[in-house]
Amino acid sequence: MQGFCGYKAGVTHVVMVDDYKNSLTYGEEIAVAATVIETPPMVACGVRLYGSGGNGLRVISEVWSKDLNKDLARAMILPKKEPKTLEDLESLLDEGRELRLITHTQPRLASVPKKKPEIMEHRVSGELKDALEYVKNILGKGIKIRDIFEEGEFVDTISVTKGKGFQGPLKRWGVKHLPRKTRKGHRTAGTLGPWHPAAMMWSVPQGGQMGYHRRTEYNKRILKIGTGEEINPKGGFLGYGLIKGDCVLLKGSVAGPRKRLVRLRPALRPPNKIPEGKPVVTYVSRESKQGA
Repeated sequence: MQGFCGYKAGVTHVVMVDDYKNSLTYGEEIAVAATVIETPPMVACGVRLYGSGGNGLRVISEVWSKDLNKDLARAMILPKKEPKTLEDLESLLDEGRELRLITHTQPRLASVPKKKPEIMEHRVSGELKDALEYVKNILGKGIKIRDIFEEGEFVDTISVTKGKGFQGPLKRWGVKHLPRKTRKGHRTAGTLGPWHPAAMMWSVPQGGQMGYHRRTEYNKRILKIGTGEEINPKGGFLGYGLIKGDCVLLKGSVAGPRKRLVRLRPALRPPNKIPEGKPVVTYVSRESKQGA
């Protein structure tokens, strides 16, 4: 399964051994900021077979698990008919091009104040016959983060950034603060464009929605996959609380506020120079984030 997701808990710092060979601190211990994402097990509730269509892919058939989580009814209408079996799907493999797992999260197992799960699809890699064998062993069961990713791997993160509402051009685009004697405002754009062409260019900075945008960040390295007992700070993470189960530490920052869903996928364009082996983390800060 090519993907996973979790909930952003907060940021801490770790001490790790620098394993980039061309770095000035190669082999030495360095302090690195790390984002903590709580990753409760995801449930594979269905599988969908895609084939070639007029404008891309089309759904050929889908199979749902017989034992669906009751919380899934909060997000969708549960199928009432007798579900199809994987044997029915196997007979259609010749028409198919891609197999995807339908999965859902389990927010009850995380420190998130919600019960409604998120439903998403994840592509299953490999030949269709091999992918179907994988699906047979996993359908209706929980999938852990360790089953998908390992420490030292690079992933891409997909999430929604912090929402800041309607903002002016000075905060939104960083235009110059106009001097005192400027007429018609100091925090506006100096000009909206030339006389000709007699239309506003798309590049003119103006006010508008700032934040709450879907963003993809590339090549975040997994520093550690552990549990809350190993990572929870004293008093829990600010605005989030204590991590109850599995979690993952990503090097650097991740877009979005606390409690927001973050999707992880294998890196589409990994860096040319990748350190060998797993990162050696010698210390994870568990000091209180509450302040002095």
